[in-house]
Amino acid sequence: MFSHVFIGVVDFERALAFYTPLMAALGLEERFCDRARPWAGWQIPGQARPLFLIGAPYDGQPHAPGNGQMAALLAPGRTAVDAAYAVALAHGGSDEGAPGLRPHYHAHYYGAYLRDPDGNKLCVVCHDPA
Repeated sequence: MFSHVFIGVVDFERALAFYTPLMAALGLEERFCDRARPWAGWQIPGQARPLFLIGAPYDGQPHAPGNGQMAALLAPGRTAVDAAYAVALAHGGSDEGAPGLRPHYHAHYYGAYLRDPDGNKLCVVCHDPA
């Protein structure tokens, strides 16, 4: 469905220190990192798309997180949700909802909610039965 998702950041090195271990916890590999622009991208191993990208806004204006905007990252299992959440908090993220079932979405929705160091809201979620 998606070609790529781009998340704006203020401090690229801080964001990179947050997203690199988070993407690794989800089994995603770095596709590129260009500090000169600055931007970086990750992908599912062996697949060109979709891409998850971070970087400075293209228009050169300061980044500001949007109200009501969220990127949800698919985890391969519930333990990966737990691990990604812990890694994110250990690298400067903040809690928006600890890992757990959210049956009001569906019976197997297991997710965690957090914000990156720039205030962007993220979800890490698994839809599979335990």
